[in-house]
Amino acid sequence: MKNNSIKTLVRENILKLQPYISFRDHNEFSAPVLLDANESPFGECNRYPDSTQKKLKNRLAELKKLSSGQIAVGNGSDELIDLIIKIFCEPKKDSILMMNPSFAMYGFYATINENRVLKLDLDENFNIIKEDFLKTVNQEDIKVFFLCSPNNPTGNSVEDVEFFLQNFNGIVVVDEAYIEFSGNKSSIELLDQYPNLIVLQTFSKAWGIAGARVGMAYASEEIITLINTVKAPYNVNVLSQELILKTLDDESILSENVNMILKEVSWLRDQFENIDCIEKVFPTDANFFLIKMKNIDQVYGKMLEKEILTSRRDPAIPGCIRINVGNRQENEILIDLLKNIQS
Repeated sequence: MKNNSIKTLVRENILKLQPYISFRDHNEFSAPVLLDANESPFGECNRYPDSTQKKLKNRLAELKKLSSGQIAVGNGSDELIDLIIKIFCEPKKDSILMMNPSFAMYGFYATINENRVLKLDLDENFNIIKEDFLKTVNQEDIKVFFLCSPNNPTGNSVEDVEFFLQNFNGIVVVDEAYIEFSGNKSSIELLDQYPNLIVLQTFSKAWGIAGARVGMAYASEEIITLINTVKAPYNVNVLSQELILKTLDDESILSENVNMILKEVSWLRDQFENIDCIEKVFPTDANFFLIKMKNIDQVYGKMLEKEILTSRRDPAIPGCIRINVGNRQENEILIDLLKNIQS
């Protein structure tokens, strides 16, 4: 980011918006008699959750070596993507920029918000062509650029994230849903240098808690304040907050999960080398493979017959299927099927 302040990027009505604040959000209130929110006095889960997620943010702040004011917690990363677009993009006026192919929800939420979606076509190795990026951002009025790294559905990491931060005057969102599998450093380390940076992470992948729907945004306190102003008051439920906090008490869970998945990644990569119907296996930094098949209709049809669900990516990526890593039993079922398909 060159000279813009964050406030110049925010929608005017958002700057004027007053956040919903519960009485219970104030630290001085810890009343034993709760008669303020029209809840039932009975039931196992009868109270609203902490709308500020204090305990969870404080724990994450310890782990990430940030202040709790640099963390927003969402109902999955999807909610945070939606909120970022609503904060910075004026409907019917502003644009977002995303990689192509990449995670479809960036464009989905922008379209709902009536924003134009611009796409940067990736090269044959699924890398961003820097010249195309510079040409696009110099010609278009773009507020938010979404970088998915490692990228879904291609599996590769974005090279030289700082280049894009240095050459874009809007908000750069680095979506790190799969960062734990890559071995790369998180862009969280760049937050102090770049006020226009937002880093998204999630508990859905490496942590194995997709059902809880909890995602995090890490950014400057100024941006996080905006997100907390716009978000729904009780956006992350009690059960999810408690589950995440309990999981974080044992940090070995993450390393164990990642190690087991990476072991399966390696095993599958070796197995794919001897399968006739596979044309190409693309490199991956994630917990999935993008694979080009010699006869995608036949292969995909056979997998459906055997109730093996995968993600068909053509025609956007011709001939390709995205297959995520399962446990060994699931992976063996997949390999046995693929070995019996004649191209």
